[in-house]
Amino acid sequence: MVLTGSPQSEHSELESPLSPTELRALDAYWRAANYLSVGQIYLLDNPLLREPLTLEHVKPRLLGHWGTTPGLNFIYAHLNRAIVLRDLDMMAVWGPGHGAPGLVANAYLEGTYSEVYPDVGPDEEGMRRLFRQFSFPGGIPSHVAPETPGSIHEG
Repeated sequence: MVLTGSPQSEHSELESPLSPTELRALDAYWRAANYLSVGQIYLLDNPLLREPLTLEHVKPRLLGHWGTTPGLNFIYAHLNRAIVLRDLDMMAVWGPGHGAPGLVANAYLEGTYSEVYPDVGPDEEGMRRLFRQFSFPGGIPSHVAPETPGSIHEG
């Protein structure tokens, strides 16, 4: 959505709202990021839920903060759209780290996660590894850390 008018004006007019196709694409991206985020918090196995969920599929200790994650995923999706639409160079500041499942999910969706971790590819096995390694022994931390693509600081 592009707003016209000065930043101080009370009522900006929409120059061009999102088309139904753009809206569906943004919603699908947001839902995919949310699914990947939940999977990191809860799942050890069965990433695409191809079989009924059992206790063996669920992590024994759940770490990660779901509450902030859908909002971060929503903002990330819209920032990506703005970056692509306007060819922007941008750095987002997130903190204090509790939304790591969302930021990792978005890095995975855009492909940068697999560039840094080639064994976590864009397939079912890669998704299984992504889920399993989050906040798990031998994996990645439960908060955004330098190991997270795009992160420049701990927490």
